[in-house]
Amino acid sequence: MDDADALAGASAKQPRGTLRVLCPPAFAAHQLARHLPRFRAKHPQLGLEIAAPGAVDEADQNFDVSIVSVGQQPLEGDFVARRLARSTFIVCAAPVYLKRRGRPDHPDELLQHDGVLPAVSAVRRELTLYRRSADKGAKSSAVVTIPTPPAALSTSHIDLLLAAAIAGLGIAGLPSFVVEEALRDGRLERVLPQWHGASLTLYAAMPTRKHVPVRTRAFVDFLVSTFGGSDSDPWMPAGELQSRR
Repeated sequence: MDDADALAGASAKQPRGTLRVLCPPAFAAHQLARHLPRFRAKHPQLGLEIAAPGAVDEADQNFDVSIVSVGQQPLEGDFVARRLARSTFIVCAAPVYLKRRGRPDHPDELLQHDGVLPAVSAVRRELTLYRRSADKGAKSSAVVTIPTPPAALSTSHIDLLLAAAIAGLGIAGLPSFVVEEALRDGRLERVLPQWHGASLTLYAAMPTRKHVPVRTRAFVDFLVSTFGGSDSDPWMPAGELQSRR
């Protein structure tokens, strides 16, 4: 009986069953999916059910874990959250577009270019860019707000924005976690590399409970370990934009 009790206790500590996760679709496709094989290898008895219907700005009590992304506003709601990372909006375009239309030297010149823009730009009507300081650890040295560039395409679908930018439709502003690979392999290039857009902070949020299930804790610990858990952008080149704007 003692051996059976010990076996049952060890089994209860092994993550198993199904974990329900709510995640923004772009983060799920461009970041989360590539790391899931490592998580599966560590926890082969734990399956994931991932819902990615759209933007996630607060935790959903119907899910074990919600991956939440917020801008400058603070997190609100009755849940526990752990920071994963920060992602900066990068201004970029395909080499073929820049060869055809030229490379802007100042944010004001973006008004002479075609924009590949999120649908919210139709409401905000303005674009704010921050100039990176030459001093490491210092805040951005300049801020410029310009009218939103003319839209060749406006959509709420981030992967469509990415595909259109890669195809050469115009200049886009996309999160670093989305454009990381396209910048690395040359399908996109930084535009105005000393300037950047606003930032998003990503969190893993859990419903408020006294006892967090083992499977939930295992997944959240994995996410924090994978993405760093700090207020810095792991998808930017080393040394860039490590202080939050």
